[in-house]
Amino acid sequence: MVRRRHTARHALLALCAVTAVLATTTAAAPAATPRAALDDTYYQNALGKSGPQLRTALHSIIRNQTKISYAAVWEALKVTDEDPANRSNVILLYTGKSQSKASNGGNAGNWNREHVWAQSHGGFGTSAGPGTDIHHLRPSEVGVNSTRGNKDFDLGGGAVAGAPGNYTDSDSFEPRNAVKGDVARMILYMAVRYEGDDAWADLEANDRVNNGSTPFMGKLSVLKRWNEQDPPDTFEKRRNDVIYTSYQHNRNPFVDHPEWVESIW
Repeated sequence: MVRRRHTARHALLALCAVTAVLATTTAAAPAATPRAALDDTYYQNALGKSGPQLRTALHSIIRNQTKISYAAVWEALKVTDEDPANRSNVILLYTGKSQSKASNGGNAGNWNREHVWAQSHGGFGTSAGPGTDIHHLRPSEVGVNSTRGNKDFDLGGGAVAGAPGNYTDSDSFEPRNAVKGDVARMILYMAVRYEGDDAWADLEANDRVNNGSTPFMGKLSVLKRWNEQDPPDTFEKRRNDVIYTSYQHNRNPFVDHPEWVESIW
């Protein structure tokens, strides 16, 4: 009689392998990796902690990543942000539009690589590291990306042309309701991942706008509210799994545990 030993780690590895295959062969959203399996393996050193101790533990976990080039981001986004209903398209962050993967570029009507944490907030540009971290890079329509620019995130302003549900003023940008939580969790991931202990600036979320070229992004109180109002959906969870299994091999912990936002901030 053959005895089979099943552990949480074996289960996680098997699920990750399946997810990796699905990420490259189909846009149908796979089941997210069970949180219990992640807690038993990936997050085991963070469990039971809160506040600064939790933040430190998460940083130690997620800083171990594979970096990709800025050119490679184009092809990565075609997988991470693939439209579940049309494998030839990606979903654009701010408009929610499904657009051909082949229409990427810098011309009007194209989609390009939006740095949700603006490059100028910390001066990291497009170098491998924060400049190519696809946990905060998303496809965005060129014109809308230009309108957002390097503004912080906050409520209010006038409607953004061609992007219903988005608003902007002189110093802030408000994304549509369906991705408010996504934006919040991307910003807070960056704040924990990049703590100034490598070649990059110490990124931090603060409760202001007009942060300019300083390594800060706001507005923290609004981002926390968005995290609660718009919890992770299937698309966001799938994206986190694909980045983990196929590209960077690290995760956004706030997609897996959105409650950790309140514990840390």
